[in-house]
Amino acid sequence: MPSRNPLARVALFVTTLIVLTVWQAAPRGQSAPAASIDEKVNGVFARWDSTATPGCTVAVSVKGQVVLSKGYGMADLEHGAVITPDTIFEAGSVSKQFTAAAILLLARDGKLSLDDPARKYVPELPDYGQPLTIRNMLQHTSGLRDWGTMGELNGWPRTTRAYTHAHVLDIVNRQTALNFRPGTDWSYCNTGYNLAAIIVSRVSGEPFAEFTRKRIFEPLGMSRTSWRDDFTRIVHDRAMAYSLRGGGFSTLMPFENVHGNGGLLTTVGDLLTWNENLDFPKVGDAAFVAEEQRSGRLENGREHGYGLGLFTGTYKGVREVYHSGATAGYRAFLTRFPDQRVSVAALCNVTAGAAESYARAVADLYLADAIKPDAAPPAFKLSAADLNAFAGFYRSRKRGLVTTVMAVQDALRMTPGATIQPVSGSAFRAPGGDDIEFSGQAGAMTMRVRKGNGTEDTWERVERAKPAPEALADLAGTYQSADAETTLTVVVEGGALKVKARPDRVETLSPLYADAFDSSLGVLIFRRDARRRVTAFSVVQDRAWDVRFDRVTPSAPVSK
Repeated sequence: MPSRNPLARVALFVTTLIVLTVWQAAPRGQSAPAASIDEKVNGVFARWDSTATPGCTVAVSVKGQVVLSKGYGMADLEHGAVITPDTIFEAGSVSKQFTAAAILLLARDGKLSLDDPARKYVPELPDYGQPLTIRNMLQHTSGLRDWGTMGELNGWPRTTRAYTHAHVLDIVNRQTALNFRPGTDWSYCNTGYNLAAIIVSRVSGEPFAEFTRKRIFEPLGMSRTSWRDDFTRIVHDRAMAYSLRGGGFSTLMPFENVHGNGGLLTTVGDLLTWNENLDFPKVGDAAFVAEEQRSGRLENGREHGYGLGLFTGTYKGVREVYHSGATAGYRAFLTRFPDQRVSVAALCNVTAGAAESYARAVADLYLADAIKPDAAPPAFKLSAADLNAFAGFYRSRKRGLVTTVMAVQDALRMTPGATIQPVSGSAFRAPGGDDIEFSGQAGAMTMRVRKGNGTEDTWERVERAKPAPEALADLAGTYQSADAETTLTVVVEGGALKVKARPDRVETLSPLYADAFDSSLGVLIFRRDARRRVTAFSVVQDRAWDVRFDRVTPSAPVSK
């Protein structure tokens, strides 16, 4: 689709000349003609090639040379500023690799070790009676609860409060439990990276933003990169962030000062410069960049596929090192294919901007001779009756979350989740490489899921609950959590169980299985003592596995 603004047309002309030059110099048969690539890239971002929408920017480097750099859509809808390759976006969790690199630099300086206990530098962290290292935090094996999840339970989701690192430390200090024993499992967690940024400041003796500027950004010439350590600071050429609402766009900015977990303000060009450092390091050395990209292992010896702020894996048969990012309305993806020396950076300023999908679609154009079609699952067929024998409603034994398994054509679909293909009479495989195996009989069916990140969980088939009014009344009462610093009231109104939170939040709970309910807070699981009396409930989310709310008053009256 032709560009609709003059600046974008100039960028398109210059980009086409660059790509044509690279194409003419490339050996025949390595990729499609340059003009074809340019047109296909335009097609990937066609939705955003408009003066009436936010948009994205994308850049590609091949063997250290930038061969594509383009912008689509508007950086600021109110003031008519267009997106160019030099527009500054927020990179979300793509930022984490820079925080990990700062820790690695201090380790090279001999000022700390990745295997030091985190409490050595952050005494505010509770003593959980078990080692919790800096490496655990950087590789998401710490078991720490995500501070954003806890803030949400407190009634202050991110983007609704000007959070600072002081808030993070305060929330962390109140947590009486971990999700799991450090090193034994994997759960993505921003908390560890905020604590890592704090450690860099305390060990180096200077603000984290200043340390990274002097030790990383300036040496690499990343002149348009900084941190959102003060969200009120004026940043020239920064794109505003948006969400879709009511058929139009509304602003959705990260009004917070926490950084290290995210908060990197940067451009696609600076991100490609950083990726080049992984091939020819100016910051660090070969051992430094190897450590960044080395997949960690769980205590059981299995690799979990996460290095230090970087995922490692394969994409269509090609080695890939990558990370995605999302903060408020910003979306980001930075990927690198080391064997082909191809890097792609995509940044968007709208929640519907699928930066990861866009970047990989563009990467396909430059990896045409290297990528392989997704391997077809082994040709194993099960009858409809066999597939239906596995269908049902399943509960995780580890966390209490739920999934529905349905028979679809020759496979099973997990909701939420993916379609899984049979590889034997009881074993299935998911597209991402997860292995699923069913066992047991109709009345006691279980499903063991081994994920590609080395973790494992067993799910058991359960009946959906249909609680009677008197059963709901038994759950009513007032519940408090010191960890979440809040009180929730559970009542029965209109024949339904509802939870009320200050100042005026009321939510109807949906029954899942016995004593468990679904809500926007997460899964609520009511806990009973040996005499079957309700004493508490747990809130279970992906990043906070068992946040307890203790019952402090008896049942509330039932409203008819």
